This record gives sequence, structure tokens and C-alpha cells, in this order.
Amino acid sequence: MRTPGKIVCVGRNYRAHAAELGHAMPASPLLFLKPPSAVIGDGDTIVLPAASRQVEHEGEIGVVIGSRLSGGGEAAARAAVAGITCVNDVTARDLQHADVQWTRAKGFDTFCPMGPRLLAVGPGDDLTSLEVICRVNGVVRQRGRAADMAFAIPALLAFIANVMTLEPGDLVATGTPAGVGPLEDGDTVEVEIPGVGTLRNPVRASRR
Repeated sequence: MRTPGKIVCVGRNYRAHAAELGHAMPASPLLFLKPPSAVIGDGDTIVLPAASRQVEHEGEIGVVIGSRLSGGGEAAARAAVAGITCVNDVTARDLQHADVQWTRAKGFDTFCPMGPRLLAVGPGDDLTSLEVICRVNGVVRQRGRAADMAFAIPALLAFIANVMTLEPGDLVATGTPAGVGPLEDGDTVEVEIPGVGTLRNPVRASRR
């Protein structure tokens, strides 16, 4: 898969995750961006930056855009989906709490693993049946289904497309379920979407 032109992420899209962080659910999708420079692939190393003492995993269902989407409703948004991939929205939680906005906490190099492949989906495929599982060193920490999202995938895409144009290759990370937790030097983190594959990345502390 090519590096996305932009990465649009959704915060607090699972009620249990919002609750575990002590946050109220938003009335509409909560959007933020990650830079394309954060993208790494399957097998690449997540680097824990020296600036943070609390880096956490966030396993997510990633939606890759196949055709230009600007405005419109849910039907047009659903038709613009090229496929599904695994995403890890790696987050420096201490910096997220310290900063007014999330750019630094979400934007470090290596903080957007994605892959290992794109599962193409057609108009008749059921996106609500998708499941995401995150493991650290083989132990399950997160498990969630698209059916549990507060804002379903077509609604998310339509909402985003009425804010900014989505171009082919853009990635939308649809939010993380409950169970986020720390990553440590030497860990291996996996994000699996059954039918798509398993994104696997080693974790190392920064040597800088």
C-alpha cells in the first residue's frame, strides 16, 4: 500500500474507550490528523520517543478511500471505500493530556503502523461485521466490533467529506475500542482484523 496523502482519525468512537479515559462521548465525530511521516508498515519498528513516558497502543479498523469524495451523504461515502486495513494509532498519552491539541501526541515518526494488506470491499459487503483485536506480546488487550461504534463507517466518511475532500489513497482510522495500554521497549504489538490479516510491529526505545 502507498503512503496516504492524509490520515484522518476519529477519537472516542467507542463508548467504553471514552469511559476508560474519563471522557464524555462527543455529539458528533471528533476528528484529528496524523502526518503521513508517521506511517510504517508491517514488521517495521515503533520507536518510543524520549519526550514521552507513556506511549500506548490503539488498535483500529482503517478505511482506505478509493475514489474522490467531497460532500454528499452516506451512500456516496460507502461507494468511495476501496478497502479495509489494520491501523495502530500509537499515542503518547502523557503528551495528549498535557497539550491542548493532539498533534504532538499522535504525530511522532512511526506512530501510524498500517497493513499488512488492503482487503478490497464491494458495495454489498457488510462493514458492521468487522472486528479488531490488539495484542501485546501475545496477550489480548483490545477487542471491538464496527457494530459497536458510536458513529458507523459510512456516517464517519460522510461527516469527514463534508469538512474536507477525501482523495484516493487517504486513510480514515475509525477509532479504538477499550483496553488501550502501555508499550515498552522490547514489546511486540499486533493489530488483527480477521479476514484482513495481522499487523505486527516490534517496539524499541529511542536511541537518540
